[in-house]
Amino acid sequence: MKYIKGFIINLQFFTMIPIPLEVPMDEDHLEKAVRTFPLLGLFQGFIYAFLVYFLVHWTPFSSLAIAFFLWLVMILLTGGIHLDGWMDASDAYFSYRSIEKRLEIMKDPRVGAFGVLSVIILLSTKFLFIYEIVTTLTLTSYLAIAFLPVLSKSLMGILLIMVEPAKEEGLAHHFRNAAVSSLFGIYSVYMLLIIGALSLVDMRTLLTFMIMLIVAVMGFAFLHTKVGKWFGGITGDVLGASVEGVELMLWMTLWLLHYSVML
Repeated sequence: MKYIKGFIINLQFFTMIPIPLEVPMDEDHLEKAVRTFPLLGLFQGFIYAFLVYFLVHWTPFSSLAIAFFLWLVMILLTGGIHLDGWMDASDAYFSYRSIEKRLEIMKDPRVGAFGVLSVIILLSTKFLFIYEIVTTLTLTSYLAIAFLPVLSKSLMGILLIMVEPAKEEGLAHHFRNAAVSSLFGIYSVYMLLIIGALSLVDMRTLLTFMIMLIVAVMGFAFLHTKVGKWFGGITGDVLGASVEGVELMLWMTLWLLHYSVML
């Protein structure tokens, strides 16, 4: 039951789905929320994959329109929570100031020019990848779209336990206090279950997921070495920016795989 409530916490925090249920925000429930980050990603991913399938097979919309609807739903479903982190972290990073000043910039509710420019580049690039993927869809494409957010949400949990918080307050601090070192084992089980399921589909789909998993691990390795240097540790904005950055890498990977005629 606590796992269900933990998942509900994730839906309330990281999506715009209205759930009129009050869940205790104690350490035990937050721990279950962190454990179910990949399930949140799976939930989002299946919505995206089903939406694309529905629009392709049951509507007369063009590939451009389908790509736009998917792109828009990805923003609306999350309420832009990670995009907000991307903009704040971009403003802070491109200020080229001290860590203390960067943390102050991320707390400022105003968005600077670098934040605006960075989110325009992020969203336009992601739209390009989505559009060209939609024009050459295969079964593997649908499954890759479904499992892509699982990897980015898993990254969010791993960063929480592997990187020290930059400050003793905020959303990231509260979630990190609830995270446990056994998270690697739990997330590994999720990955093994996905790998086992995809191995029953075909080797091309399994290979695609394995390549995306490697890209996600590379993204984590990069962030693990740079986050402390750039921001002094993890904050909610840094986590949001990390999710958006790794998802962009994964969409680019899927796009390149389509170009290489692997999909």
